Amino acid sequence: MPNTSPGGAVTFVKQNQPIDERGRALYAVARSVLRAHLDQLTHSDLEDLNIDRQEVTFRQLSKFARLHRDKGMRGDGFEWAVHEAIVGEEPRVLEPVQAAMTRASRKSFVSLTKPTSLMFGYERAKYLGFLDAVVDSAAQDALLLPEGSGRPFQFGPWVSVAARGKAAEPMLNTRIKSIWKTDLFLGDEDRRRHLATTIKSNWHQLEGGAGLRLGIVPEAADLRHGTRYHKGLWLAVLPDPDGFMGLFNDAYESVAEAIITVGKHDRAHYFYKPTPMGQRLQAQLESYATVKVMEIENALNEASQQDLVNTEHKLVSVDAPHWLHLNQTRMPVIAPKPSFAKLD
Repeated sequence: MPNTSPGGAVTFVKQNQPIDERGRALYAVARSVLRAHLDQLTHSDLEDLNIDRQEVTFRQLSKFARLHRDKGMRGDGFEWAVHEAIVGEEPRVLEPVQAAMTRASRKSFVSLTKPTSLMFGYERAKYLGFLDAVVDSAAQDALLLPEGSGRPFQFGPWVSVAARGKAAEPMLNTRIKSIWKTDLFLGDEDRRRHLATTIKSNWHQLEGGAGLRLGIVPEAADLRHGTRYHKGLWLAVLPDPDGFMGLFNDAYESVAEAIITVGKHDRAHYFYKPTPMGQRLQAQLESYATVKVMEIENALNEASQQDLVNTEHKLVSVDAPHWLHLNQTRMPVIAPKPSFAKLD
């Protein structure tokens, strides 16, 4: 049966408690990331292995891991988390996003009270009905607001072209040549004006381009929270007072590197090298290749700050009509879901 739910399957790793000790906290996040990978083994995967989920070893999990097939498993999850926060009217995300939208286009958003979000991403346009849903969810007279002088662009026709990805560049107007990189179209409640927005869980990966107006990233050691202009983008930098994003990335990369090594996958450039502490975690995981994942998880649990995080599995709305069909073979994603808070 096809999956008819108008959303994507996301495993959120959410911070519950303050970070007391980085080493123990790293174990806690690694435990949740490892369990999320185990949970994402499909029924057919387990049939091929001919064992129950609780019997899967780390080597078997590594052989079946999707890291080499889905470069966006982590980053895509952060996009879903931001989209969910905007749709759910989370003020700690709405406020910096609204400030950046106003800076990007004062005339259009001077009276903006509640930003709206349309999930895009050209990778998703291949799913039955996704692109139609995005276009239909915008008003019929909706506009794209690129930078520079000149008239705005009609939303529907140009978004449909952008859905072809990088191949669309020769067909896109010079002023919006890079909108195929859009993750979200942020707009007003009337859905008549939209800003193409890119989202990255690591701000060093940000790429601007003609047509892109906003960037949304979490705070980092070298980037304070707030609103600022960077490489042609107005940035909404979400506050991360406990440094959870950096911790999540380090734990994810440590688990990912261990999976790549044990599973004998090709190492790809989109994984960053873990910190020295993360590399020690990676080495330990690699030494337990023949151990059951559940046993490794239990050991990590004993070594970790046990109440730091929990794992939550959700179908996140794409703000689309009931007839939207997402391909049931769509890759699951693992998302950090930090608790953003003010620093006063």
